[in-house]
Amino acid sequence: MTDTRPVRVGIMGFGQTGRQIYELASRSDDVEIVAVADIGKPEILHYLLCSEVNEPQRHELQGNFLVNPRFRARLMQIDRPAEMPWDIFDVDMVIDSTGKYRESRYLEDHLGNGAHRVLLRTLPVDPIDRIVIPGINDATVNVSDRMISAGSATTTALCLLLHVLSQRFDIECGSMTTIHAYTSDQALQDYAGSDFRRSRSAAKNIIPNNHDASLWLGQILPAFDGKILTSALNVPIHEGCLLDVNLVMGDAGVTVEDINDAMRAGAADLPGIVAVVEDPIVSCDVIGNPHSLLFDTKGTIKAGDTIIKTLGWYENLGHAARLLDVVRMYNKLDLQQEAA
Repeated sequence: MTDTRPVRVGIMGFGQTGRQIYELASRSDDVEIVAVADIGKPEILHYLLCSEVNEPQRHELQGNFLVNPRFRARLMQIDRPAEMPWDIFDVDMVIDSTGKYRESRYLEDHLGNGAHRVLLRTLPVDPIDRIVIPGINDATVNVSDRMISAGSATTTALCLLLHVLSQRFDIECGSMTTIHAYTSDQALQDYAGSDFRRSRSAAKNIIPNNHDASLWLGQILPAFDGKILTSALNVPIHEGCLLDVNLVMGDAGVTVEDINDAMRAGAADLPGIVAVVEDPIVSCDVIGNPHSLLFDTKGTIKAGDTIIKTLGWYENLGHAARLLDVVRMYNKLDLQQEAA
């Protein structure tokens, strides 16, 4: 056990990411979830949690509390940040895992209601204090940060790939397409929405989509600002994503094996965050993998003199783990400030 009290965390949104964060925290000794805000009925939230964990018997519903061997979390049927009284739960950080409240005004609502900090599980839509990607810009975090993002699963995978390779090679520019599992905000049947293609059935179609990673890449890896185009293809599978990246190298002498060796070394430098797979895996093989990037050595191809194509796998569990890593980063900063 740790010598200090666990970090007190609140979760808004008990979808897939929120449930994964809760399960991971229940198996830690330094983070406890004290409250969960979600519009769903407590009985249904408990049912969904138990349906996807390996040991559902660890999680009980006692009235309006989710209980596990480590902590109790109060369930609040609340939908909007402005409605959630975080102050009565004495939370150190709120993780907004809804994916809906990406504007800074909503993050300010969390802070105004008693959250010490708020962490977005996705990219923001307007400026905030910091975007933190564990393994890349950990050293930039500041105790004064209040509104924070941990990027997204796709953004993290892309940034890790670029970070590792750019330490060893000159990269001029590139493009990324994520072949992404369908998401909870897509319609299962054709249904008129705000976007033409996203109005089509997620269960029946490969749907081209945009991706915001390129807009924020410069804040995480300044050397790549404006150099990487990003897009997505949402495909009809429920979990497991593939990162397809094409890079224009500055040196025509870079080989496929050079790239693979660099990623093997990068995985050794970033254990638990980056891993390398030598087997010919497919998307379902990555389900349950907690790494943020599983680099596929068999997918590396060289085209012409300077173009390198790479493949990397990831799933949402790795992102949930990184969100908790960011929580721990800021707790460490707070402890250091208290000790000073």
